[in-house]
Amino acid sequence: MSLIKPIVLLILDGFGHRADGDDNAILLAHTPHIDNYRQHYAYGTIDASERMVGLPIGQFGNSEVGHLNIGAGRIVPQDITRIDMAIEDHTLEHNSVLQQAWKNPNRTVHLLGLFSDGGVHSHIEHFFAVMEAAVAAGMQKIVIHPFLDGRDTPPQSAHPYLQRLEHYMQQHPQVLCGSVVGRFFAMDRDNRWDRIEAAYNALFGDAPYQAASPTAALEAAYARGEQDEFIKPTVISPKVGLTDGDAILFLNFRADRARELTQALTFSNFSGFERKYRIQPGYFASITAYGTQFTHPAMFERQMVTNGLGEFLETQGLRQLRIAETEKYPHVTYFFSGGREEPYIGEERIMIPSPKVTTYDLQPEMSAIGITEQIIDSLQHHRHDVIICNFANGDMVGHTGSLDAAIRAVETLDSCVARVVDTALAVGGEVIITADHGNCEHMYDEHNQQPHTQHTIEPVPFIYIGRKAIIHTGGALKDVAPSLLTALGLTPPAEMTGQNLIEFVDK
Repeated sequence: MSLIKPIVLLILDGFGHRADGDDNAILLAHTPHIDNYRQHYAYGTIDASERMVGLPIGQFGNSEVGHLNIGAGRIVPQDITRIDMAIEDHTLEHNSVLQQAWKNPNRTVHLLGLFSDGGVHSHIEHFFAVMEAAVAAGMQKIVIHPFLDGRDTPPQSAHPYLQRLEHYMQQHPQVLCGSVVGRFFAMDRDNRWDRIEAAYNALFGDAPYQAASPTAALEAAYARGEQDEFIKPTVISPKVGLTDGDAILFLNFRADRARELTQALTFSNFSGFERKYRIQPGYFASITAYGTQFTHPAMFERQMVTNGLGEFLETQGLRQLRIAETEKYPHVTYFFSGGREEPYIGEERIMIPSPKVTTYDLQPEMSAIGITEQIIDSLQHHRHDVIICNFANGDMVGHTGSLDAAIRAVETLDSCVARVVDTALAVGGEVIITADHGNCEHMYDEHNQQPHTQHTIEPVPFIYIGRKAIIHTGGALKDVAPSLLTALGLTPPAEMTGQNLIEFVDK
């Protein structure tokens, strides 16, 4: 067996393919190297959204889903689809975890989570389904704590969501709103504990602002110049904060941005910040499992992926590197490995710290250069057979809505990718360039006349740099791992139902 080593998989986060658009940061950027790869190497596009990655029709992809599908080498049914089906067939209301929450009808139930139809971390329909189940179970007080989006939805789009909540509250007087806060505070994932602390305190009725209703809180925030994502914590009158014995249900189905607040609420030895308020919840559960460090129950347990790319490389005795900066480190490790926390035998992990800026339009280069230096060092010293890398710039800067910053981010990627490719080719290696979903190729929302900050349903590039080859059409993220293994000279395992997209041709 002849192995072509090393091979580098570069995942350009949020780097979709769109043929036109005067708001397309990828087209507007000066990218001589990526342009050259498209023209002179095997190039195609693959699907990264909707049913081709296990999501509902019309749902754009995201980083968790993208890395899960790439690493698995197959379509992995996503949590949003599983939950939607449970709502549709009425099995959600009989879920044993929910039944436990309703065990004492006199205790207050608090529902936390991202309150939008973005579908990346949560979905508003899941909130209303759980509210309906709580009302049907006879719960006397149900308190909603909506985290506002503006990142996977337009920047100022929360009004209809909160109006719908208020209408439901009018119909069901046992349903109240406890607080409103932007996801910037409640859903940090970079150990910026001051943000989590502000959201945490609001759950207890302690916040810098107070309003008579959720929409009043939103309107006051807009008047202060805040967008949904950044709305400062606001308590809704009358105060109904967390107290001892309450049940807490966290309805974010994606784990990475739910973990820090969950730690603050549930860990006895928590050290992120000095907790001003402490309670003993009567019950805590989440809609999905958030990781092995948590012991609370989940309504939908984790689905295990067997014989994904990482596991298969271990069985072949190959050395693999997973590398990303802080913002995307869980994706290139935990999610890429199908929800496995521990490294495989022969797997090294490197996390480069993300820059400490409020938003990444302030530093669109992020930590791409540091990642590049580490990859070059690995290639030059032959430390790894397979290098799996995430470059976060296209997504994280795309989320800011700043076209100028996104262009700078893409130009940074072009130079970093070129350095990796040049080094890989110099040592006899090969490179595959792809993305997990689209984002920075669409930076303005014409319909809403505001910056476009969310993901897209555009396909993503698939470039193979090595031997002379062509790329088959009709591919999706599930086909990346089988293609990489084929390029290595290995036969993909039977569990990988994706197909090889690379057809080698004689020179």
